[in-house]
Amino acid sequence: MLDVNKLVQDFPQVDQLIEGQPLFWQNPDYQQKAALPIGLANIFDAEARFQRFAKYFEVAFPETLPTKGILESPLIPIPDMQTAISRSQAQPLVGQLLLKADNLLPISGSIKSRGGIYEVLKFAEKIAVEAGILVYEDNYAILANSEFKELFSQYGIAVGSTGNLGLSIGIVAQKLGFQTTVHMSSDAAQWKKDLLRAKGAVVVEYDDNFSNAITAGRKQAAMDPKVYFIDDEGSVDLFLGYSVAALRLQGQLKAQGIKVDEEHPLFVYLPAGVGGSPGGVAFGLKEVFGKNVHPIFAEPTHIPSVTLGMMTGLNDQISVYDVGIDGITKADGLAVGRPSRIAGKFMKTLLLGSATFPDEQMMAELARLYQTEKIKVEPSAASGFAILKQCQEALASEYPLANSTHIVWSTGGAMVPSTDFARYLADGQAELGN
Repeated sequence: MLDVNKLVQDFPQVDQLIEGQPLFWQNPDYQQKAALPIGLANIFDAEARFQRFAKYFEVAFPETLPTKGILESPLIPIPDMQTAISRSQAQPLVGQLLLKADNLLPISGSIKSRGGIYEVLKFAEKIAVEAGILVYEDNYAILANSEFKELFSQYGIAVGSTGNLGLSIGIVAQKLGFQTTVHMSSDAAQWKKDLLRAKGAVVVEYDDNFSNAITAGRKQAAMDPKVYFIDDEGSVDLFLGYSVAALRLQGQLKAQGIKVDEEHPLFVYLPAGVGGSPGGVAFGLKEVFGKNVHPIFAEPTHIPSVTLGMMTGLNDQISVYDVGIDGITKADGLAVGRPSRIAGKFMKTLLLGSATFPDEQMMAELARLYQTEKIKVEPSAASGFAILKQCQEALASEYPLANSTHIVWSTGGAMVPSTDFARYLADGQAELGN
């Protein structure tokens, strides 16, 4: 039985988490030396697999033709948003502010187009190669042919999701020919369930939280040896799919003439749910940029699962529900009460810290982004903006912020129906007082 009083005594900031107070937690183990089981070579392996599948994407998903089959999002300067934020907080947000627009990633319009799709590709490649109908030097456009769909139809892919991961996996797995099942928690948006069903996936709904939905899905998949379960709570392949973003970001920063060195630090603000996608991106960033990039996680005050896990060192052994936090948030993509099995362990020395925010601030920033830049995102994707002020205040004495670059990672939104976005926008405008 968890002794919450003892936990608060040992880690005083846990009391702030329980009380729902926004906070900034600075990781005491940040930048310490640590041996990790994967490294840059694994990231390049993942990138090479994406490259092999590029010709397939051009055929199966014509929307990827402009990027020659590569799933990538733009890095967008947002000066008007930066000015508006500075005015709103009565102090300038120094440095340069940009948006990594994963809300515009092809196919599923979210960060999950990286990790979720990548793991589907790796599984499909393995099956096809073992069946003797694909070799690594082939033009992978042949994967759109009927013989591959017939092969893949003999296998199932299953996943537990609050929405975006299920969308990315469901869309691509179905297109390849896999029988696809998505186990979705009560937090998942209805339009995501509807879209998955329209694509041909089986959606199993649970009147329960993500942790219980994914556990049920994992057990069901284990009963069939031909069903491959993509595990958001512990998949290294998901992690590596996300990490490829760092290689792409390096090129984008160079193209825009943005320096990243000790005098020009890079701060990256990543929304965190279970911790897999922000963890994978952060891992990749540290491998590529080293000590000069500083990842920070953003979580709702009502479901700060990764913050709680890392702060206490208990990682996936503790849930927000264990300490009486209700887990209710408008950020459906972040509605995960227990962090992944690998996020905290990998992030122990790679994460600068994390910050929590109230939903009201997140919705306000969603509206501010649309008003200033006409960019549409879903609520969880606006999380990074909601923590900028407190992060700046906490780090001003340690880093040369005047020369810094701030990247808010926008994790989803392109596929949000117009009626849903209108509702989000109205909520945010009310918070702004518009």
